[in-house]
Amino acid sequence: MQEFTGQREIRVALTIAGSDNSAGAGAQADLKTFTAIGVYGLTAITCVVAEVPGKVRAIVPVPPEIVAEQIRLCFEAYPVAAVKTGMLHSRATIEAVCDALEAAWRKAPSGAPRPAPVVDPVMVATSGAPLLDAAGIAAYCSRLFPLASLVTPNLDEASVLLGRKVSTLKEMRQAAWELCQRFGTSFLLKGGHLIGEAVDVLAMPEEAASWEFPAPRVPGVTTHGTGCTASAAIAAGLADGLSLPDAVALAKAFVTRAIAGHYRWKRPGGGETHALNHSVPRWTGAM
Repeated sequence: MQEFTGQREIRVALTIAGSDNSAGAGAQADLKTFTAIGVYGLTAITCVVAEVPGKVRAIVPVPPEIVAEQIRLCFEAYPVAAVKTGMLHSRATIEAVCDALEAAWRKAPSGAPRPAPVVDPVMVATSGAPLLDAAGIAAYCSRLFPLASLVTPNLDEASVLLGRKVSTLKEMRQAAWELCQRFGTSFLLKGGHLIGEAVDVLAMPEEAASWEFPAPRVPGVTTHGTGCTASAAIAAGLADGLSLPDAVALAKAFVTRAIAGHYRWKRPGGGETHALNHSVPRWTGAM
């Protein structure tokens, strides 16, 4: 039998995110997404969350210095080609993440590409529970957004950042440009909570026009983790060398497919639990 030596050229992506025991969101969802799209996933765990779809019961943070050490070790041992951040939980953790990423970039060989993070600014859970305080939001704005290649707020998070409600496609277009110009980086506003089609809007500083990514809404699905999955899929696409618009298009198709093929189980006490279906082997974007 020929000895199996493994695939040596697979790209590597790092997720810096919370651990979700239900595995539908957070680092677990990110790893499923990386694997389905065909990149090797690493994790730096920021907090442990006790949750199921629609309910967050408890959050316990990992000490910021341990988060930073996880990041340092990943960059020392692996050729990290893309980074995404999810739930960072506190200002101290955001600062530690920024410090660790900047240190890793300084140590990189001259001319090596810098994997600027895709930032999913986790502030509000799908259930409506707040996940970050005002100091943490300020740290996002002052430290992490300027380092990012892309920021991916949902409508609630965009409303927090702008201090006004964003609830229509017209308002999304304006908000995407305003945030892009304010922070000098690309913004993807996710329209999963729009009425009608689920349209995402991408604004990039170097482009004169925004990009829109519509998808049909899949009715009757109540789950969580779509934002985590989308940003992880974008990071995986960037790791594989896609342009930002192409990576966003891949992510939009992947999330739509994961929702349409969702899992569901009967709950012992009545009702149902739904979960995204990330398990598309070596997913390439075909619907």
